[in-house]
Amino acid sequence: MTYPTTTINLNGKNITIETGRFGAQASGAVTVRCGDTMVLAAFTASKVREGIDYFPLSIEYQEKLYAGGVISSSRFVKREGRPSENEVLTGRLVDRSLRPLFDQSSRNDVQIMISPLSIDGVEEPEILAVIAASAAASISHYPWLGPVGAVRVGMTPEGEFIVNPTNEQKALSALDLVVSGPKGGIAMVESGAKEVSEEKMIEALKFAQGFSDQVAQAIADFAKEHGKEKISLTPKEIPGEVREIVEKELGDLSEILKNEALKTGTQMSQLVADIALAHPEFNPNDIYAIADELLRNLARRQILDKSDRPDGRKLDEVRQINVEVGLLPRTHGSGFFQRGLTHVLSVVTLASPAREQTIDGMKGEATKRYMHHYNMPGYASGEVGRPGTGRREIGHGALAEKALIPVLPDQQEFPYAIRVVSEVLSSNGSTSQGSVCGSTLALMDAGVPIKKPVAGVAMGLISEGEKNITLTDICGLEDHLGDMDFKVSGTADGITALQMDVKVTGINAEVLGEAITQAKSGRLTILEKMIAVIKEPRSALSQYAPKIVSTKVPEDRIGDVIGSGGKVIRGIQEDFEVEVNVEEDGTITVAGIDQAKVDGARAYIDSLVAEAEIGATYQGSVARIEAFGAFVNILPGKDGLVHISQIYPEAFKALKVGDKLEVRVRDVDDLGRVNLTTLKEGERPVPPQPRREGEGGGERRFQGGGGGGRPPFKRFRDNR
Repeated sequence: MTYPTTTINLNGKNITIETGRFGAQASGAVTVRCGDTMVLAAFTASKVREGIDYFPLSIEYQEKLYAGGVISSSRFVKREGRPSENEVLTGRLVDRSLRPLFDQSSRNDVQIMISPLSIDGVEEPEILAVIAASAAASISHYPWLGPVGAVRVGMTPEGEFIVNPTNEQKALSALDLVVSGPKGGIAMVESGAKEVSEEKMIEALKFAQGFSDQVAQAIADFAKEHGKEKISLTPKEIPGEVREIVEKELGDLSEILKNEALKTGTQMSQLVADIALAHPEFNPNDIYAIADELLRNLARRQILDKSDRPDGRKLDEVRQINVEVGLLPRTHGSGFFQRGLTHVLSVVTLASPAREQTIDGMKGEATKRYMHHYNMPGYASGEVGRPGTGRREIGHGALAEKALIPVLPDQQEFPYAIRVVSEVLSSNGSTSQGSVCGSTLALMDAGVPIKKPVAGVAMGLISEGEKNITLTDICGLEDHLGDMDFKVSGTADGITALQMDVKVTGINAEVLGEAITQAKSGRLTILEKMIAVIKEPRSALSQYAPKIVSTKVPEDRIGDVIGSGGKVIRGIQEDFEVEVNVEEDGTITVAGIDQAKVDGARAYIDSLVAEAEIGATYQGSVARIEAFGAFVNILPGKDGLVHISQIYPEAFKALKVGDKLEVRVRDVDDLGRVNLTTLKEGERPVPPQPRREGEGGGERRFQGGGGGGRPPFKRFRDNR
């Protein structure tokens, strides 16, 4: 049986879209395949939901462990559980790509379910998820302004762009850029970069838009041939009396607009609530919608016609900035960043590599050394809210994490697990970029040797026809009333992260290029304020931070450090009060609060795998005394023999087990046995004393002269 398919050749890679095989009862269902990676998306829509004031679109991306041939490592739960961070971020990626293309005034429940069915470890499923969701919506009965195309762009070390790079290519790329949107426009941008210049980033956006358009056109052609007839949505009519009452009773819109921007005076929500209370005959949602429309139109007209922003700033002006570090006495590092009424407190915690996050999913296990977590409680915006971590918190945390990764020190240079928590204490726009700035301050305060400071700024856009006004450092009101929220993070030398969401469909790479250029000026202004307070990372860690050192042992000697059943490593941890972490390649890290104990533990570990060095001097401990000499412990688990010819008779007679004895390694024989001496260079060996009756021992020829003392190997087993 054959099913409708189409194949998109994207710069040499084939992406195949198929419908009809799976999801027979969904309004639209497709599979999208590239290589052996296959993703299923199913679209459904229901009737209008009454009593709500938003478009109820739900997009769920669910990973299936079987897609990667994986069974969960959990001993107790083998089913797929709550969404992982990657599932949440991918779901947001799809949502941000498609949501602007739907009628936001509709109240129909719409759901898109996306799941990878197979992954090959080469082609990523995330881009295919966007394409699949777009195709499912396009062939469904529900109207929208799509389809949307999507593409990922990487970059070779030589600066050449790569379309939908493989995992191997991504690992070597200085750029990871995802672009999606309808043909001729861009709806969503997400990027991590290693200080890519503004010029190169603009070039990459233009490059990506061409391939995104190709995908969108292919989906449109496929939907035209195989899609269902679209239904018509009936827009909700708001009674004219509502508009008249709101316009009459709302008051001075200019004053309200200023209060909303600066978060002063009586807020719009209170005024609308008063009107709704006075007119119970009308739907409160209708009253709010009209009030919001009036305020929106006034703000946009002032910006488009007069270049007047609601809070009085110039178009490219950054709000007042205040920076503080080291506010929390017992944490490892802290930074407080204030930009207008957006206030973010970021806190650093350092730990041993054993505290790295282990990620278990359909792609197998992975670890994450640097973790950034973002929190925004209700009080940050003056509201009553439920505590907890939602998709927004995960998304903002990941963006700030992405922005800092390019400047973090290598693990060999700084062998710590690093966690940064950004607490939004007051919110008035661009809190994610505030957390980027706060993270930088906290890391430098903690003494983490980041390569360069990073700052971020959010750009806005007000557009009408061919006219576009770009705003620097948008406040919360401008974000709500504007057409774009474009976040740009980076150092003084280049971009490290981008994220863009839009509410209109006419934005293209040219418009974004202007915003990127304007953002650089704002970013440099912010960096200047930050550097004035703390110019570089502190030279020493906090006294409360763990001290971590590392060493490396041969892989075949790891067992000597661990010991039978972990006996040796547990003993080290207990004796020195440290935490020891052993990697498969032989890298060992030692963490503890007391630097002397940390250094002592490392020295002990080094000695466990050390070999006796001929000519080296050791401060040993007498382990056993025999008639022919004394066995001296010079390294953990390593004894050597001081033959009676290599120690003065009086000293030998005075020896007791446990005595400290300075010895020098004479040689190591073919069997690995170590011969020691107490004599200095140039001193002649001492003639051995005659053996008394009853004393153990035997003859052992001494190389270089002299008699024996140790019996032949077959009669005496040297247990050193």
